[in-house]
Amino acid sequence: MSEIREIATLSFEEAVAELERIVEQLERGDVALDTSIEIYERGEALKAHCEKLLSAAEKRIEKIRLDRQGQPAGTEPLDAE
Repeated sequence: MSEIREIATLSFEEAVAELERIVEQLERGDVALDTSIEIYERGEALKAHCEKLLSAAEKRIEKIRLDRQGQPAGTEPLDAE
């Protein structure tokens, strides 16, 4: 892989870009079995990192609460489904 960095230091966008490159490599099918296993494992770690970052972002998002007249009346946590 081009630049190997600790996954925990990657931004969401960097992790997704690397994950996309891994998927492309695996889909081509021209990678040796040992290498395929290694990059698949890294892909799993990248996926988990992305899910962690998304979860943290969801917890930080707030929605605007409106009063009866439809005017902003503060914020409350986003209802995560």
